[in-house]
Amino acid sequence: MKIGIVGAGMVGSAAAFAMVMRGIGSRIVLVDLDEKRARAEAEDIAHAVPFAHPVVVEAGDYVDLKEAEVVILAAGVSQKPGETRLQLLTRNRAVFQQVVGRVMEVAPKAILLVASNPVDIMGQITQQISGLPPGRVIGSGTILDTARFRWLLGRHLGIAPGSVHGYVLGEHGDSEVLAWSNVRVGSVELGSFAAQVGAAITADVRARIDEGVRRAAYTIIEGKGATWYGIGAGLARIVGAIEADENAVLSVSCVSDVLGVERVACSLPRVVGRAGVVAELMPELSAEEQSGLRASAALLKEAVEALG
Repeated sequence: MKIGIVGAGMVGSAAAFAMVMRGIGSRIVLVDLDEKRARAEAEDIAHAVPFAHPVVVEAGDYVDLKEAEVVILAAGVSQKPGETRLQLLTRNRAVFQQVVGRVMEVAPKAILLVASNPVDIMGQITQQISGLPPGRVIGSGTILDTARFRWLLGRHLGIAPGSVHGYVLGEHGDSEVLAWSNVRVGSVELGSFAAQVGAAITADVRARIDEGVRRAAYTIIEGKGATWYGIGAGLARIVGAIEADENAVLSVSCVSDVLGVERVACSLPRVVGRAGVVAELMPELSAEEQSGLRASAALLKEAVEALG
């Protein structure tokens, strides 16, 4: 499968590297306004191919995205220290007006995978600009927040994060909802498992994990300027699900109706395969979680409507 990446910065290049290491795709094309940067990143990543999988990695222009089946949109300006994802909106919208149009000219059948922040709103803007069905415009959404949630829970419980099944829903940002009520470890309810292994989920533990998930990006940005490894791996996971037609359940963002909020992009568990998002799931939530998810969706809807 041919994969395009528009934006060869840290997120785009991390996604390309993760795909090479996992053997996802047969050809990856990096496109960037800074052509020298795109060439350098492509060559650097290509040097890892002998240690990984035979994926062709190269730099190109928009015309080289022809016949790409997935195009990752990682273009735009970076988040500044102390800046919320929503504050990025006005600066990134102008970039996407140009980028999405150029991608659609050469790869009209591609699935568009949006990584630029604020990712939910940028995903909805991308769907509007492209005119593609909602299921073919996927935002990375809370796939990284969900990974952080599972990692922190796994560390507390002393088990592998892959054995933790739980989701972060709503906005990829401050209003996101950690769905504690339906977390399972293996097939066991979280509280029961925690009691069995002597690692109780107390109010303090919940607060610490909630803070760790919700503030992770700000902590990382303060320390090194931006996040890229985690989201790069998350993007590779989504592309891998598309390539293999996995019908994998992933917490990604696309435009739909959420708890009475119409046509809004935010994250729910969704089934992702070769055609993009093919189904949407609504977890059983507590009343408080339902209220939080509805508020998160409404916040994003208001931000989109403010753009006209």
